Amino acid sequence: MISNAIARRYAKALVQLGAEEGAVDRFGAELARAAAVLGTSADLRLILGSPAYRIEAKREILKDVIAKLSLSGSVANFLQVLLDRGRIGCLPQIVQSYESFADELSGVVRPVLVSAVSLDDAQVEEMKSALSKATGKKVVLSVKVDPSLIGGVVTKIGDKVFDGSVRTQLDRIRDILQKG
Repeated sequence: MISNAIARRYAKALVQLGAEEGAVDRFGAELARAAAVLGTSADLRLILGSPAYRIEAKREILKDVIAKLSLSGSVANFLQVLLDRGRIGCLPQIVQSYESFADELSGVVRPVLVSAVSLDDAQVEEMKSALSKATGKKVVLSVKVDPSLIGGVVTKIGDKVFDGSVRTQLDRIRDILQKG
């Protein structure tokens, strides 16, 4: 819980800086690349997060990583601040929060649509259009298939779920019949 609040604070600061520089998308991509490198290298994560290594050695290692990734000065400074404050381990949560703040800033919503059967392109576009109209935002739709729904769709936007599946309707009917 605390690390999530910390991640949100750092992410919000970087999004604001990105907005000032007109580089919100670029910063997000760079931050995601850095997180991917740290995520795939257990040794690098261990060294940067361990108190056994001196901060000067960690800074040099991070500088090498930044140079190899060709990160902008702002993102490089941001990563240095995270390292200096012992928050480099929060980078995956910071990336998630950054994406959320960046979407909010640009008016994008990323719903997940789960369907009982695979949808064709026309159906997906129709759903995107309906969701865009309902939310008033640009929709980047993620579509998944779950045959256990029997029929219909379930749409999740943030923490709201719109369940129009046959399975849920049958469960409701069963509950009504059991209660009498």
